[in-house]
Amino acid sequence: MTTAENVHEHEIEKFGAQADRWWDPRGEFKTLHAVNPLRLQFIRSYAELPERQVLDVGCGGGILSEGLAQAGATVTGIDLGRELLAVARAHAETGGLAIDYRLTSVEALAGQQPASFDHVTCME
Repeated sequence: MTTAENVHEHEIEKFGAQADRWWDPRGEFKTLHAVNPLRLQFIRSYAELPERQVLDVGCGGGILSEGLAQAGATVTGIDLGRELLAVARAHAETGGLAIDYRLTSVEALAGQQPASFDHVTCME
């Protein structure tokens, strides 16, 4: 499987163009901000997070990744949007969170690190 089979370049470009507004809770991503506590509650009801390795696929600007890290998980966030990862890294650093953000596809990471995570989240 190639790393581009499930990639839609126009989606990466669209979200990348909005990266500087990712953390605005009243902006285009206000729904993500609003549902994030519910997503975290749902995940925590099914998965232990403290001291677990969690992969956040399609992490975008890091909204869920940060919540997972705050819940005690060791988080790796992956995305194919360079601009989004820059925003995610900067925001995590500002909040003192150690999140491993990587510009890679899930297919590539699976080939490099098979069976390396306790839990995997995905927006889709």
